[in-house]
Amino acid sequence: MPKMKTKSAAKKRFKITGTGKVLYAQAGKRHGMIKRTNKQLRNHRGTNVLFEGDAANVKKYFLPNG
Repeated sequence: MPKMKTKSAAKKRFKITGTGKVLYAQAGKRHGMIKRTNKQLRNHRGTNVLFEGDAANVKKYFLPNG
């Protein structure tokens, strides 16, 4: 049976921590910042930890070697 490949789009969007959690970048920071409040912009900085159910799917289907 052939090896499972990592999805190229997923390796650009997600990172797996040492404890197995999945990190993702906050959405909503590419354009249109004028219409967003300063509180929204502050809260969308940095990375977040993905919810458990979504993280399981990402690790199973998109990052099998992660």
